[in-house]
Amino acid sequence: MRLGGLLAVLGALACLAAAEDPADQLPNPAQEAHARALFKEIRCVVCQNESIDDSEAEVAGNLRQAVRAQVAEGRSDHQIKAYLVQRYGEFILLRPVFSPGNALLWIGPFLIVLAGAGVLAFRTRRAPVPEARLTDAEEAKLRELNDF
Repeated sequence: MRLGGLLAVLGALACLAAAEDPADQLPNPAQEAHARALFKEIRCVVCQNESIDDSEAEVAGNLRQAVRAQVAEGRSDHQIKAYLVQRYGEFILLRPVFSPGNALLWIGPFLIVLAGAGVLAFRTRRAPVPEARLTDAEEAKLRELNDF
């Protein structure tokens, strides 16, 4: 148990050391570690494919300050994410939650694959079309043409 606690404190100190400006860090190492963990789940609205932890954009710095303020107030991860989603939309989350609003985005690719498989199965299972027989007049005309 002591080793686990020591590792947690060392991890929190490592997070403190990684902060961009010591003045921005939270005084409580556990809260700072909590904030740093949240930074990895929040998208930079400028960089779009980077978390605010990785981004050096000014808006990412502002978002980090906002998250730290929320953590310092004792809000839960869910409350902090809800606050950010309310302000910036679900795009702010690197891993958006499943909801009726985005269900088509989550399920759409599977539906497309299933539809393609259904079309493929339908086309391969269709009964072959029998060849049309020639009428007696057409066979006679064909024999005439072959005699040349």
